[in-house]
Amino acid sequence: MWSGWWLWPLVAVCTADIFRDQAERIMQDTPVIDGHNDLPWQLLKNFNNQLQDERADLNTLASTHTNIPKLRAGFVGGQFWSAYTPCDTQNKDTVKRTLEQIDVIHRMCQLYPEAFMCVTNSSGIRQAFQEKKVASLIGVEGGHSIDSSLGVLRTLYHLGMRYLTLTHNCNTPWADNWLVDTGTDDAQSQGLSPFGKVVLKEMNRLGIMVDLAHVSVATMWAVLNHSSAPVIFSHSSSYTICQHRRNVPDDVLQRVKQTGSLVMVNFYNDYVSCKDKANLSQVADHLDHIKKVAGAEAVGFGGDFDGVTRLPTGLEDVSKYPDLVAELLRRNWTETEVRGALANNLLRVFEAVEQVSHHTQKPEEEPIELDELEGSCRTQYGYSAAPGVHQKWGILLAALAPFLLSWCQ
Repeated sequence: MWSGWWLWPLVAVCTADIFRDQAERIMQDTPVIDGHNDLPWQLLKNFNNQLQDERADLNTLASTHTNIPKLRAGFVGGQFWSAYTPCDTQNKDTVKRTLEQIDVIHRMCQLYPEAFMCVTNSSGIRQAFQEKKVASLIGVEGGHSIDSSLGVLRTLYHLGMRYLTLTHNCNTPWADNWLVDTGTDDAQSQGLSPFGKVVLKEMNRLGIMVDLAHVSVATMWAVLNHSSAPVIFSHSSSYTICQHRRNVPDDVLQRVKQTGSLVMVNFYNDYVSCKDKANLSQVADHLDHIKKVAGAEAVGFGGDFDGVTRLPTGLEDVSKYPDLVAELLRRNWTETEVRGALANNLLRVFEAVEQVSHHTQKPEEEPIELDELEGSCRTQYGYSAAPGVHQKWGILLAALAPFLLSWCQ
């Protein structure tokens, strides 16, 4: 009866190999598009963005989750590189810092043309796939990077930004971040302020994807209810699976489905298991749940590699994507569903955003009100003649008029 016991481990190994082989076959022509990678931040921290430093060679760099050999082993065919600047730069040098991070992404493409192709549209991603290069796109992480300026928003678009995360771990004057939901930060905009809705409208006009990772639930709802194009969560997971406020609750996932939007699952242990340790199977649980609630078309990958300190066992770096895909296949995901999560869902959203864009339409011009801005180093050029300022003086004078008249009498 037990004479064949030794066969079962062999069968299990062979089955695992079948799923892994199938994953690699699929990824040969549908490589993964990852929604968020912080390698540019590591290049700043470790090398002050000096890419010609021999220690920064992306062919041999071993201290990061990401390098060129790992990207190739992981079948990464598209990457949104994060142009990230921390919240402590807000109202200081955030625009300068953001420009420098955009610059380093462009220089990555220039220094490694055999590996990276900087692109700005969905057709560019498909071209990079054909050339077996990593389509390299720019995502700016944190609305503070535009310094509440529509002009800066448009300029970053012209420099290649194709998504903007509306907040990082801090409020902007026009949008609330996820720490509002923990009680750590106070709500300032109740989701989106009137100026925040102008920013959203201008992003839709330009063709910039709106990224709702890091925002409060109220901000999620405000955007999902006002955006004329689908949106993304570039690196967020399921709140039902892990009750962390950085994750997306089910009622929002249902709205994601209704709007044709996308959640790209984050691999950070704290958002996967709500503990210091996690594993690949638990990441697949998030993917399963989002698929169940929002549909297979709403699922993507946003690993947050090189932006986090703890990663699941089995997903230690960007080379491990085929193992995650093999796990989905083991869970009876169809090939069509897998290809969607890998790339096609993101391409669908990106194309929809491009279709909604309307560059011939007049741009938004009304600036944020001066009293909504912070920072003692600001100048006030332009505001002295702005209608909003005159209007406020008019309101003030109207309120004071009875007192002035009684005093004169």
